[in-house]
Amino acid sequence: MNDSNPKVFPNLTGDFVWSPVRPDHKVVTPPAPPAPLGPLAAFVGDWVGQGFNTIFRPDNAVTPTPLPFPITGSDNILELNLTSETLSFSPSLGTVPNRGTQPQGDIFLNGVPYLQKVNDVTTHGESVGIHFEPGIWIHVPATTVPPQGETVCRMGSIPHGTTIEAQGTFVTVNGPPKIDPADITPFKIGNPASKIKFSSQTASDPKTPRIPQDLSSFIAAGTITQAILDDPNKLLRDHISKQKITKTIAIIINTQAPPVPFGGGTDNIAFLLGQAAATAPNANAVQMTAVFWIETVEEVIHVPPFKLGQPPHLISAKASVPGQRAARFAVHPPGELNAPREITVHFTQIQYTQTVFLNFKGLTWPHVSVNTLVPAHDIVIPPTVWG
Repeated sequence: MNDSNPKVFPNLTGDFVWSPVRPDHKVVTPPAPPAPLGPLAAFVGDWVGQGFNTIFRPDNAVTPTPLPFPITGSDNILELNLTSETLSFSPSLGTVPNRGTQPQGDIFLNGVPYLQKVNDVTTHGESVGIHFEPGIWIHVPATTVPPQGETVCRMGSIPHGTTIEAQGTFVTVNGPPKIDPADITPFKIGNPASKIKFSSQTASDPKTPRIPQDLSSFIAAGTITQAILDDPNKLLRDHISKQKITKTIAIIINTQAPPVPFGGGTDNIAFLLGQAAATAPNANAVQMTAVFWIETVEEVIHVPPFKLGQPPHLISAKASVPGQRAARFAVHPPGELNAPREITVHFTQIQYTQTVFLNFKGLTWPHVSVNTLVPAHDIVIPPTVWG
């Protein structure tokens, strides 16, 4: 099938809306309102951003990774990616019934399908796909059996051969988020305190098993520095350092407890688990944890003079970090402006930090990804902002 005009952001639900089947098909009843989405109501439309990814992956003599400066004897390689990401949400599913048994009654979920695509853009002018993930976010109401408050869950499928089910809680706070550091240093399996640092984590060393090996140009540009290797979440804090964030919804999810006592997990294909029931894994994804921050950003924008009949002004928000994708506003004043005017607007952005823990060669290797995402399309300014 040849589609000459493919959809960049596909609608995964189309005209499909989940709904319980009526017991009496002869009785026409008005449709019930969809189950609540909680914080997932903010997951609407298409989002884009430039982020950063780190992953230690196995290296071997059978299929070695060629490097400009050859390295022998290493069983791993650290890959660093400057990334360009698209995260697209389809309309919600509606009401998804889950049947309970006594004493727990039925519960009704609602879900938001998503499609995440990540490209490596580390080499200027080149774009290489490195991640493709279809999945669903679901909202789970509070239950008595098990005794669990309201939660959300992300279910995703990764083409490397892993599926995740990560459940968690959420909280709303006034002001910006508190973003803790993230550490990519590997550690002995089962002992997170026993960290083992590798030479590839030293940004100034160009002769290590790393992609890219020579980081001098990235250090000069400030895109990959020692501080960022020590803590990739620094990029998130830098992005919001000059923004005024008035409200934050934090979603904390994990494939293991906490924040939910049980449930969830990861599944891997046989190749990743390796031989003898995962005693010698090739790269077993044992756990994923992530935090998503849904932030309300207040921005003051400068609107030039405007004549009726002309197209809207397209005005970008101020970027705290040079080169980062910024939200853009379509500004159409309700009347003519003979002089410039400043107006206060609000928009939503999504930040996330995610860590997947990979087990191989007796160590657990943190695979950290971060990004700040803004609406992919122009934000239309409503007439109410003009007073």
